[in-house]
Amino acid sequence: VQLQASGGGSVQAGGSLRLSCSASGRTFGNFIMGWFRQPPGKEREFVAAIMWSNSRTRYADDFVKGRFTISRDNTRDTVYLQMNNLEPEDTAVYYCAADFDININMSPERYDYWGQGTQVTVSS
Repeated sequence: VQLQASGGGSVQAGGSLRLSCSASGRTFGNFIMGWFRQPPGKEREFVAAIMWSNSRTRYADDFVKGRFTISRDNTRDTVYLQMNNLEPEDTAVYYCAADFDININMSPERYDYWGQGTQVTVSS
């Protein structure tokens, strides 16, 4: 599986961005795509993920707060992360990741496939 992420950029606080990640290769079965982020000087953390077979989703418990929505387009093998009401604390490199599992894991070690990061910068 190969992943190609896009859509990062710079916005002011309160703005919105939509990240996209396209997958190529095996995307059937217990396929999961998700997003992680790595703020400056911090470890990589889970943002959201979606299961391809049934669109079941999982979000980070703390900072998402209903501001982010993950969705997928099976016809394009693409996952999206719509981020609204962005805050400076959302500044990070965002990574697309994929896994095959029956459960959506939040640990980056459980994901076998990674796309390149895309920078999101939110200014106050």
